[in-house]
Amino acid sequence: MFDDLQDKRVLVTGSTAGIGLDVASSLLKAGAKVVLHGSRGPAEAEALLAELDAPGRSFYLQADVRDTAQCESLIAKAVDQLGGLDVLINNAGGLGGRQGLESIDDDFFNNVIDLNIRSVVMVTRFAIPHLRASAQQSQQTSSVITTGSIAGREGGGMGASLYGGSKAMVHNLHRNWVKEFTKDNIRFNTVAPGTIDTAFHEDKSDDLKQTIAGSIAMGRFGKCHELAPTYLYLASHALSGYITGQVIDVNGGQMCP
Repeated sequence: MFDDLQDKRVLVTGSTAGIGLDVASSLLKAGAKVVLHGSRGPAEAEALLAELDAPGRSFYLQADVRDTAQCESLIAKAVDQLGGLDVLINNAGGLGGRQGLESIDDDFFNNVIDLNIRSVVMVTRFAIPHLRASAQQSQQTSSVITTGSIAGREGGGMGASLYGGSKAMVHNLHRNWVKEFTKDNIRFNTVAPGTIDTAFHEDKSDDLKQTIAGSIAMGRFGKCHELAPTYLYLASHALSGYITGQVIDVNGGQMCP
């Protein structure tokens, strides 16, 4: 089904665990060349690449994408490693902690915004020339896919107002970039997961997890491997070449538009 992803050059930020790792692994199985990204040191990165078992097609780069200069360096190194860039997947991001409105200070604010917005804006900014060149050379669309969240639609849980707000901004950034870059044959789509069984929810009690699961039509948290096919679909020109500016909800019926 994803035959046209063979030899596609892909960067997946935040891909050493959870959703990002499943997406990267699935892309490799489809024949893509993938740069994984995270904060792991060389020894951990080597072990991760060995586990993926895709020599010559899987690479790892370390960078703090909360920092603009490191975003620029990440793109430059990824392009050098891959020989170009066809697909960018902005998966790096996170909760950054829980704080009620009256407890939010500048440090907390800056960390959450840098983690979820600066990372997406700046990594995408520096990727655009390479995505544009890829589209021109291939006569196909290039693709940017960013991980949003159900919190971007319904606000997020207690203490997660900045997280929910930042994800809503991510959803809207893509809608704007469609207007700017469709002429360059670059597509922008967002995958908005619901409650997925990842480390994101480790701070919740078992009782709270059961309550949340009870609010989901399918009665359970989602699994990372259930997200990956949506990313591959949006990466594939053959399958989604006329789809751009969309937020694709993958939430088991937890929230319906």
